Amino acid sequence: MMIKAVLFDFDGTLVNTNALILKTFELTLKHYLPKQIFTKKQLMNFIGPTLKQTFDSLYIEKSDEMIDYYRKVNIQLHDEMVEIYPTVKEGLQLLYNNKIKLGIVSSKKHDMILHGLKLFNLNQFFSCIVGEDDVNHPKPHPEPIEKALKYLDCCHKEVIFVGDNSHDIEGGKNAGVLTCGVSWAERGANYLKQFNPDYILDDMRALINDIEEVNNNGS
Repeated sequence: MMIKAVLFDFDGTLVNTNALILKTFELTLKHYLPKQIFTKKQLMNFIGPTLKQTFDSLYIEKSDEMIDYYRKVNIQLHDEMVEIYPTVKEGLQLLYNNKIKLGIVSSKKHDMILHGLKLFNLNQFFSCIVGEDDVNHPKPHPEPIEKALKYLDCCHKEVIFVGDNSHDIEGGKNAGVLTCGVSWAERGANYLKQFNPDYILDDMRALINDIEEVNNNGS
């Protein structure tokens, strides 16, 4: 086995958008469902699924309208509320310098992923982006990861998928790639361990060491 590429989720993995997402959901739900009270735990459950899945489950008659409202608010708040996680840029630079192909597989729209990458000058590292509007079936369905594998010209045994949510780990397993959870996930490492990822990462800079270990053992 030789690892040639790493795929990353975006929100909560490379960039801390948790506060932004929770605030956007809060404002959207207050606008459309003012009589309902949502706890932070309930709002957290909306992180991971697509907006359509979430709003269909809450108010299907207004789902499309709620998605548009959510995106309008999210864009307005985005740049002032998001932060890049520590060690992410350094870790990506190490992978890039070692000729590891890099891609994004996210439940976010393609253009917003690109906007976030450019905000922190991360777009230079990535060869492909697969957003929720690029596929018919979002994570944990294997389609988004399989599409990225085609873009990067890699087979499933050559790839690690890194994410912060159950959808990421399950999606990676469904696609037959190695999986890696990040310890800085909002729900924490112990939550991710329930889904049996192959690795838990405490520091993005250490990912290159895990890859080298796999590649040395496989040679």
